[in-house]
Amino acid sequence: MSMRYHTPLTAEEQLAAGLPAPRTLALADRVRYAELDPLNHVNNKSYFTWFETLRVEYGLRCVLPFFDLVPRMVLRGGEIRFHKEMLEGEEYIATAHVTAFRASSYTIEQLIWAGDLRASFNCVMVMLRPDGSERMPLPDALRDTFLDRDGARAEA
Repeated sequence: MSMRYHTPLTAEEQLAAGLPAPRTLALADRVRYAELDPLNHVNNKSYFTWFETLRVEYGLRCVLPFFDLVPRMVLRGGEIRFHKEMLEGEEYIATAHVTAFRASSYTIEQLIWAGDLRASFNCVMVMLRPDGSERMPLPDALRDTFLDRDGARAEA
């Protein structure tokens, strides 16, 4: 695959690259030498960096525009799974979409694809007031967008 790096991919580009379904945000890149461990596999820290970069971009593009005040976006917790090793020079696509939400938080699924699924990270993001004093509710328009755009489900 030959992709535009660091620029959101369209649904058509995602499908053409072999993803099973397009996601809300997808960014392409390639594995660099500095991301390898002594066995020439991508080191675990690199996956976390890729996921964080994607999650921040998702927040900036897909979440923050719905808020009047910029909330503190806090990673509450998450689970990473490594499905298959990655090697230097491989091109990959990192995808993100929201799968569920509550009053002031959402669960985001992030995936790394390089022909097939290589790693996944599911985490919960909590919105806090700018000063961090308390939780900040998700605006109704954002909740509706999570339902319509991402196919997320509302949780109690």
